[in-house]
Formats: sequence, structure tokens, C-alpha cells
Amino acid sequence: MTNPQTEQGAVAADVFAAVCAKGDAARRAQGLLAQSNTEAKNELLLAIADALDARADEIAGANALDMQESFEAGMSAGKLDRLRFDVPRVAAAAQGVRHVASLPDPVGEIVRGYHLENGLRLEQVRVPIGVLGMIYEARPNVTVDVASLCIKSGNAVLLRGGHAAERTNAATLNIIADILSEHGHDPALVASVDAFGRAGATAMMEARGHLDVLIPRGGAGLIQAVVRNSKVPVIETGAGNVHIYVDRSGNLDKAIPILINAKTQRVGVCNATEKLLVHRDVAERFIPLAARALAEAQVEMHADERAYDLIDKAGIDGVNLVQAIDEDWDTEYLALKIGIRIVDSLDEAIAHINRHSTGHTESIIAEDYSAIEEFTSRIDSAVVMVNASTRFTDGGVFGFGAELGISTQKMHARGPMGLREMTTTKWIGYGTGQVRA
Repeated sequence: MTNPQTEQGAVAADVFAAVCAKGDAARRAQGLLAQSNTEAKNELLLAIADALDARADEIAGANALDMQESFEAGMSAGKLDRLRFDVPRVAAAAQGVRHVASLPDPVGEIVRGYHLENGLRLEQVRVPIGVLGMIYEARPNVTVDVASLCIKSGNAVLLRGGHAAERTNAATLNIIADILSEHGHDPALVASVDAFGRAGATAMMEARGHLDVLIPRGGAGLIQAVVRNSKVPVIETGAGNVHIYVDRSGNLDKAIPILINAKTQRVGVCNATEKLLVHRDVAERFIPLAARALAEAQVEMHADERAYDLIDKAGIDGVNLVQAIDEDWDTEYLALKIGIRIVDSLDEAIAHINRHSTGHTESIIAEDYSAIEEFTSRIDSAVVMVNASTRFTDGGVFGFGAELGISTQKMHARGPMGLREMTTTKWIGYGTGQVRA
């Protein structure tokens, strides 16, 4: 009788070998791409953008099947919104590819350079990282974003896009593969391990030496699983337990549209606001105003005791109000829900955010310059907004054309990751026969 554990181990070994082979093929393909000049890379990107536009119906058709299956499986509205990749969104992704093509090429940029006393000239220059791995879920736009950024920065990439978007990603990658082949590149340059299922993701985490860096993009569970289990170096992208703090000096008329935009424009994204902190001096005026606007937007409010009493006394029609519990302050809802808390001081707001935030984005609504300066200097997150929506934290909005993800770590890259964040550096020394004494 076959030993199930032995059989499972053999299957895992086969998957691991196949994923490593894909990584090695990607590295060979990356070596050719690294020899391409900026003009050639831009031509390739523009051809991909045109092909995405021309064959958008193929992608949208595949996406409709993924959407239907996920809807029937009970996927939340926020995740379904992320999964949607219809013709308008494919067109937007194609425009993003064109934007990436228009950006300066970071490869070869001299970061710094100088001469030693003995005449040796040193230069630190930007170079591609090599072979990247991306593990993400229900985000088919990421497939296009990552492919375009990798091509422009001279990198190869292996993708694990998850079951929910498997048809959509396959259709997209088929189009990209056709263009790569037409331009003399191996389609292994941008390839998927989705055919191996979850075992493919596990193999990517084990494939040290075959992948240079691994980037998870998704919910907190996915990200932490990769961080804990990967033998490949990881760039940690963040879940978004994002805060807005309304200071005692805040312009309350500004605060309402900022709050509603940050919470409701797209609920399933990591830069959507999940928590609202309000200074006690403006709480009686602001919280009922905010609650009315949130209720109109059908947002469920998880309020601390003081905020709950203010909202309850306001008698707002259609309000969906519950008492907040301790777990609320650490929860990324990705839904029409928000936690609301009254704080007694700016210090308390900063302490609460730094304790409960995932380090993604925080915003302060204030007119007092000293409060703004203290908030921006003491908040330990990748992005801090002042009198603006947290929804602006995005590589495309920041002018990067697209983004690899939003890094919440402090090594190499922090915040939205664009072309420069997809390079590393090397030193080149130019001598004339110098030897070290």
C-alpha cells in the first residue's frame, strides 16, 4: 500500500523542481533583457499595451468567469471589486503600461561617484535585482503592473496570482507571452506558477537561489505566511489598518469629504481608511456630522463608548452602530465598516496609531502647523497625509505608472514601490593600474 506521506512528498518535490526550473529559465531570459537598451524596452512595453487594448475582450471574458465563480463561492464585495478586470479596467492597465514606458529608465543611473586619493574612480550604479517572485490574490491588475515594471527595470518575474483570478491571469499572460516572443524574448521572462496551485506558492518560498526576492501582496494572513515561511528574502507589503485623525484644529468641512472618500471610494483596497480618531475638543461637533455622512454611505460604525453615546444621541436615520471591542483597533475590515474612537490629545492619537497601525498610511486633519509637524515626524508609517485622503497612497498616483506594492518595511524600499525600488546597486571601480599598499 502506498504511503500517503511519501506520495505527498514526491509530489511536492516534483513541484519544487518545476518551480526552480521556471526560476532558472526566468534568469536566462532576464540576462537577455538586461542587454536591452531603454528604447527597446519601451518598444516592447508599448506593444504590450496595444495588445492589451486589442484583446481586452479576451481578458474580460475570462474575468467574467472568475467573477461568477467567486461570487457563487461567497467572496465579499470588496474582494470582488479587486477581482474585477473588465474592458475599462484593462484599458486603464494598458495606459499604465504606456506611462511606465514614458518614465526614466533607472538602470545604469549613477547613484554616487568619486575618486580615491590614489586616482581610483568609484561609481555606484543601479542594476536590476534579477528574478522576482510575486504572490498575490484576486488582483489581476497586478499581473499587468508587475510585468510592465519588471520589463522596464530589466527584471524577470514568476507570478502566483491565486485561484480566484486564475483564468484572468492566464489570458493576460498569454497576450504578454505572444508579444515577448514577437520581440525575440523568452516568455519565461514573465511566467506563472498558478498551474501548481498552493504548492507552487510554497515552492517559491523555498526556491532560494532560483528567485532573488519574494513579494507578497494581499491580506494580512497571506503576507505573514510568506514572511514566516520564506527562505527567499522578502519585501513585506502591508495590510492597511489605516487611520484618519481629526485634530482639535481641524477644518471639519474639509474632514467630511476626505473621510467619505478615504472610506468608501473603494473599500477593498489597502489604502482605504479603517479607523477614525477624533480629538475630544471637536468630538461633539464632528462625530454626529461624520456619522450622518457614514450612515448615508451605509458604513457600519464600531465606536468606543464616548463616540457610541454621541452617535446614539444624535438619532441618525439608518445608522448601523455597534460597540467597538479590542479586536476592532487591529482589524483591517476591507468592507463598509469603520472604527471610531475619541482621544484626549494629539499624543494619545499618535500613540494609538503607532500601536495599532500596520505602518501603511495615516492622515491628519489639522490647521495647527505645530500639530501637523508633530504628527508627521512621530507617526511611524510609510506614508503620512496632511488634510488629504489616504486613497492617494498609490504608485500610479505618485507618478510611478504602476506599483509593485506598498512596502511597510524599512529595508531597501518603503511606501509605493516603482521602478527605482525594483533595482539594486553595484559598485564599479575604474583604475589605471592601482594596487593596494
